[in-house]
Amino acid sequence: MTTTLEPSTQGTGTTTIVTRIRDRARETPSGVAMRSKEKGLWRETSWAEYWDDVLDVAHALLDLGVQRGDRVAIQSENRREWLVADLATVAVGGVTVGLYPTNPPAEVVHVLRDSGARVLVAEDQEQLDKALEVSGELPALEHLVYVEPRGVRGRYTEPRLLFWGDLLGRGRAHRAAHPGAVEQEMARTSSGDLMTLIYTSGTTGAPKGAMLTVGNCEATIAALTGPAGLLDPPAGPKDQSLSYLPLCHVAERIFTTWNNAATGIQVNFAESIDTVPENLREIQPTFFFAVPRIWEKLLANVQIKQSAASTLKRNAGNLGLALSAKVGRALEANGGAHTGGSRVLHGIAWVLVVRALRERLGLRRVRWAGCGAAPVSVDVLRFFMGLGVPVHEVYGMTENTASATANRPGRIRLGTVGEAHDSVELRIDEATGEVLTRGPATFAGYWNRPEATAETIDAEGWLHTGDVGVLEDGRLRITDRMKDIMITAGGKNVAPSEIENAVKVSPLIKECVVIGDRRPYLTALIGIEPDTVGDWAQKQRIAFTTYRDLTERDEVKAVVQGIVDEVNAGLNPVEQIKTFRLLPKLLDHEDGELTATQKVRRSALAERYSSLVESMYTGKGARS
Repeated sequence: MTTTLEPSTQGTGTTTIVTRIRDRARETPSGVAMRSKEKGLWRETSWAEYWDDVLDVAHALLDLGVQRGDRVAIQSENRREWLVADLATVAVGGVTVGLYPTNPPAEVVHVLRDSGARVLVAEDQEQLDKALEVSGELPALEHLVYVEPRGVRGRYTEPRLLFWGDLLGRGRAHRAAHPGAVEQEMARTSSGDLMTLIYTSGTTGAPKGAMLTVGNCEATIAALTGPAGLLDPPAGPKDQSLSYLPLCHVAERIFTTWNNAATGIQVNFAESIDTVPENLREIQPTFFFAVPRIWEKLLANVQIKQSAASTLKRNAGNLGLALSAKVGRALEANGGAHTGGSRVLHGIAWVLVVRALRERLGLRRVRWAGCGAAPVSVDVLRFFMGLGVPVHEVYGMTENTASATANRPGRIRLGTVGEAHDSVELRIDEATGEVLTRGPATFAGYWNRPEATAETIDAEGWLHTGDVGVLEDGRLRITDRMKDIMITAGGKNVAPSEIENAVKVSPLIKECVVIGDRRPYLTALIGIEPDTVGDWAQKQRIAFTTYRDLTERDEVKAVVQGIVDEVNAGLNPVEQIKTFRLLPKLLDHEDGELTATQKVRRSALAERYSSLVESMYTGKGARS
């Protein structure tokens, strides 16, 4: 079954991410578009080189028989070839389908089969093997392009394989024989054309392909980079960003590919997720977006380094951080803007600790920082605000192209996700409290899922987000996901995310999953942060060997109990965690405990650790 969109108007002159790249290549051919680290050195790619590669690959796709509406899948870490393949696909009217590099074969086969992808661009042997393992279940998949030849060339006899370098050569030959063929396809593009399928994380079922159009992309670009956008002054060619979150997620696609095309910001690709701290320090970006887990990890690293410092440095650091905490509170009260007094305090804190700290974190030059994709604790945001790095919470989802609301510079209100963009209508359903949005960024529906589409977009065009929230002076505060709201056995409604975030503020805690639906009281499954708890245990001279061994130590349980007690002190009795169990292992995507975006699959976790859960409600582990 093929999904089609409503017919759209003639596309000549339609602005797309592809025309934006083409225009930059014409206007500033030698300007830097992106950088990648190769053999220890950062290699620059100019706009002219970028556009040249896009044209070559686009011509190659035409030579492979890719037609308007065909799907081209990409499974790779963030790198230049990801963007080139994406743009080339859009240039010929194709539809990009991104896969997470961490997707196991079962998820790879689902996405490739559901989308009907004809071409897969795989980064290396690891990603290629996943596709080959399930290729017998993928009759539509005709070509498998690999970027890295190591371990592949000369080893496989699969006739569908094609090396990236050979793909470029094929494209150059087609370009010479059919000059202007790609530009002709670009001229046919209209705002209603399907541009990409972005698969949902699948926390409650099989991932669904959200259909985003050219118009959806442009509406989001306008919302984020227009006159009422995120930055003042707007981002431009002198700005730098670091690309490290998966590019198949809508947020990273916006902040890497679309922002780069729209503003000319220079994109720097992190070597890997593990090298992000090092690459941050090297690049010192001016524009930095991160999910809550990254901000929490940065804060935890500061706390660890501070506790391990010499007495003199620790005392100076504590004084500087105390001053920055005062600055944070002053800025919070003033929407993120300095007062005369806070500016003086910030100057003193800057000399004592903040300058060196921001340098070490890689945030010295940041002029816009953002956070989204999941709830984050106000305490974490307040800390960075005190360092002079106001973190702007933004809100959106794949289904509204990740552009619904944002905290604007000088108008930040911690604990909210800000105000609706000018093009977005926002309201709260009176009966359910659900957040509803409507606007040009609302997606075209789910691929091959008309029933699911009808459940998500109502007859009046309102998108039902599945989030529960309240409006406070025009600013939106998200309280939880509708499906996560718990009703205790006593009939009390409880939103678990705020409780979980309060626990995760501690640098010793990595995961906290509150349990209590239809139960007499709340409990929690808690995962410790191995680095920080391991460091603490060594200082306490507590011997341990493995992660599991660490979780079984009474001293560790006692320190976690102290964290829980501290959180409970600020909660109503019905919201308090009465008891907890430490998870015996780190949660893992391949084990089905996390989505590819590191969101906890609550139902899978409750099932996998059912014995731990039940022990908190029965026998000696139960609380009266």
